[in-house]
Amino acid sequence: MGASVGDITAAELRLFGSIIARLETIGAEADARAAVLGDIVRLLRADFGASYVWAPDRGKFVQSVGINMDGANLARYDAWYQFRDPITFRLRARRSATPVDAVLPRRALERSEFYNDFLARDGLHHGIDMFVFDGDRDLGDLRIWRAAGRPDFGARDIALLDSLEPFLRRALLRQSAARADTLTPRERDVAALVARGCTDRDIGRILGIGFSTVRTHLQRALEKRGCANRAELAAQMARGQARDA
Repeated sequence: MGASVGDITAAELRLFGSIIARLETIGAEADARAAVLGDIVRLLRADFGASYVWAPDRGKFVQSVGINMDGANLARYDAWYQFRDPITFRLRARRSATPVDAVLPRRALERSEFYNDFLARDGLHHGIDMFVFDGDRDLGDLRIWRAAGRPDFGARDIALLDSLEPFLRRALLRQSAARADTLTPRERDVAALVARGCTDRDIGRILGIGFSTVRTHLQRALEKRGCANRAELAAQMARGQARDA
């Protein structure tokens, strides 16, 4: 751990180990976030949890998972409040476990529409977020909250989340690789040529397909790989080829 954690009970230590073991053995077809979110909420002595995955092609957070949160309220976040969220992108930029109060003063948050019409509806008051990245690719996040009247998150909680991050990242990368295996042969051909630096017109000429067909295959490969652009797809393909060498 980056910092020592003295305030942990024997039961919590066992829970910490159980979370790690689950993340290390969970199959690529399962959702690692859903598998451990409830226990991470318990480990952090929190009351609520949520998790999302950033979809760069759609410009929004998707695939919500919630613990002790009303499904209708999560749907409101999906449809409206994520676009009026004053904290999440600031927390995401930190790339490590960060309490909400570190990026926005409590008074400013409590004056916002986001707090009064979304967070307070479920009783969320003190928060801490952690975003998991593979290079520049956002793999998913953890958003943990406590109710009003509970203590804010501190060094103990930051250290625990940061210690879990490598294990969660590996589990999410396995899922990402499994999704990548769903590329069709033609999508894989196009992605491989993108990794070689070919333009779309080059790819069409090499594969004997039209420009619009290249764009269709490329867009589907980007979506399946969760990539924002062709440079990110090329980097992923290059990493995969290096691992297979």
